[in-house]
Amino acid sequence: QVQLVESGGGLVQAGGSLRLSCAASGRTFSNYAVGWFRQAPGKEREFAAAISRNGFALYYADSVKGRFTISRDSAKNTVYLQMISLKPEDTAVYYCAADDTTAYSGNFYRPNPSAYDYWGQGTQVTVSS
Repeated sequence: QVQLVESGGGLVQAGGSLRLSCAASGRTFSNYAVGWFRQAPGKEREFAAAISRNGFALYYADSVKGRFTISRDSAKNTVYLQMISLKPEDTAVYYCAADDTTAYSGNFYRPNPSAYDYWGQGTQVTVSS
């Protein structure tokens, strides 16, 4: 089992910044690729960013590329999502999720939410115009 806890959400004006954290406990976190997903009201959960289990490969949805940066601190078992130049359309509940990718290369990741084994409870991000 892996337990994930997100934090860092909040209300920010358009153009502002937030840093989300995803703290993990339980099984060896280094076995897992970690993704950030978001879900706006009335919409499906969508992929935002992911980092491979070795931390060397980063992946972003086109909608956030250039504005969001994902990183991981293995010593702290934490993955971060730095968000800048936020837009009202970034408003959503943000979830982190862990995908056991030990059967694949260290750079492997999957954007499909159904591939992920463990999920946090989510943190709300609201961007006002």
